[in-house]
Amino acid sequence: MKAPRVTLDQWRTLQAVVDHGGFAQAADALHRSQSSISYTVARMQEQLGVPLLRIDGRKAVLTEAGEVLLRRSRQLVKSASQLEDLAHHMEQGWEPEVRLVVDAAYPTLRVVRALSAFMPQSRGCRVLLREEVLSGVEEALIQGHADLAISGLHIAGHLGAELSMVDFVAVANPDHPLHRLQRELTHQDLETHMQVVIRDSGRLQPRDVGWLGAEQRWTLGSLATAATFVSNGLGFGWLPRHMIERELRDGQLKALPLAQGGTRESRFYLYPNKEKPLGPATQILVELLKTFASVPLDAPFAAPEAPADSSIR
Repeated sequence: MKAPRVTLDQWRTLQAVVDHGGFAQAADALHRSQSSISYTVARMQEQLGVPLLRIDGRKAVLTEAGEVLLRRSRQLVKSASQLEDLAHHMEQGWEPEVRLVVDAAYPTLRVVRALSAFMPQSRGCRVLLREEVLSGVEEALIQGHADLAISGLHIAGHLGAELSMVDFVAVANPDHPLHRLQRELTHQDLETHMQVVIRDSGRLQPRDVGWLGAEQRWTLGSLATAATFVSNGLGFGWLPRHMIERELRDGQLKALPLAQGGTRESRFYLYPNKEKPLGPATQILVELLKTFASVPLDAPFAAPEAPADSSIR
């Protein structure tokens, strides 16, 4: 790759000339001589082979090419400054990224709200978000592929912080044969019908959580696909209430009248990687995930402002 001919300092100089209204004003702002500013801009035009400024009376104004290049240069200078800031934060222990693995059944809105609140405080730290199902989350944590994991399973050897409960409701399309029985349903009634189950994304010890042992079943890779299958009459299944509230309200899905087990509650936990100490960015994200776990999903959302003093202590 060819090395750039124009330096960041030269782009900053051109920006100062435009932003402060001239060479003399830029020289004052940058604490340099006016001749130095003029030479820098002239040298830039020579290196680029494109005129950036033209003299209009006593004022230097941007050419069309100058406007385009200046606009692009602002993002370049901003990115360079952010890179330097990130290096400074990393020197003080601020991690460049946090790997977050979440079970697909956990309410996405809670994660979105936590990440929205995290962004103003992130200092360039990026979050690598990944969804898994059941033991897939556990494997990611144990194998060291996650710094934080949200799971509805008790992961042996790990201490998790309690988050929120998720209700799973046994549902089917209102025209499903199970609803046409018009009575309380038993385990035997369900065994003779197609069940929709979610495939465990784990590879080592996948689990058939919720499967009743019926010979007929759809095994699907996502909860969204499962909800589509069930709402269109292709079987019954237990689905997270927060994902199907609209379908229940609109009559596309109807809760099965089970004698027992029609609703299952699952507590979700936030697990840190016990082999890796939590950095400052990860600690902030942990607190935000815990905070938004207790906020009702239908509550108005306003991301908290970043602290005025954001220095690492």
